[in-house]
Amino acid sequence: MNVFEIPKDDLKKIISIFNREIGRFIFFVFVLFFDSIYFAENVTSSQLLINILMLAGFLKMYFRSTPRVKELMIYAVILGFGGEYLFSRALSMYTYRLENVPFYVPIGHAALYGRILMFSKASVVKKYNKAIEQLFAIVIAIFATTYLVFFSDVFGFVMTIGVFLLLWKRPKDRLFFYAMYILVAILEIGGTAFGCWSWPSIGFEVFEFLPSNNPPSGISLFYFLLDIGCFVIYTQRHKITWSRLKNIRSIRT
Repeated sequence: MNVFEIPKDDLKKIISIFNREIGRFIFFVFVLFFDSIYFAENVTSSQLLINILMLAGFLKMYFRSTPRVKELMIYAVILGFGGEYLFSRALSMYTYRLENVPFYVPIGHAALYGRILMFSKASVVKKYNKAIEQLFAIVIAIFATTYLVFFSDVFGFVMTIGVFLLLWKRPKDRLFFYAMYILVAILEIGGTAFGCWSWPSIGFEVFEFLPSNNPPSGISLFYFLLDIGCFVIYTQRHKITWSRLKNIRSIRT
């Protein structure tokens, strides 16, 4: 089955869930304007407003989430801070406008993580998992190839291949990370267009054989680290529950 074969009523439900959980987050692209070069030069060079808006959005989502998602969101914030300082400040993988790590970024990582988790776990979405996966995979392949051909984005294309390879034997995670890829790509395009952050012309500003666009297409590859980190912490905190779940899955298999 492909996405065009999904019954009309179910397709409407999927679109509605996508708009509620992911579509609204795309609105944040426009909020990034408050941290743009234009806003800083013509109004004020403060990130306070956007930090407040992101924190308000995070708290709203946090209090309407399930206990499991709430816990994972907290882990995502903590790991997000660490990852941002590692990749941005230590490894110079990208640079923020004020050469800092804005508070709204790790908070945004956690909100993004939570929204995509809720979308991918919705019952009607899980029912047509394969069809949605196929559509997202096609969109991703076209996007990365376009960036490679028209923007010489070798770095992003290599990372996109890495995404597909890592998911090759992880079918249960594909929908989550394909949705993550698409949303991250949209946010990256908006953030770099406003000048909130920028990417160097080569990978990590070191590897000349990896020309990069600003932004590169496959940056969601590094969100695997966020997901794996949250998953490991959660399973270690709930060893008994996780052990029971593995046993149930083993019996079903």
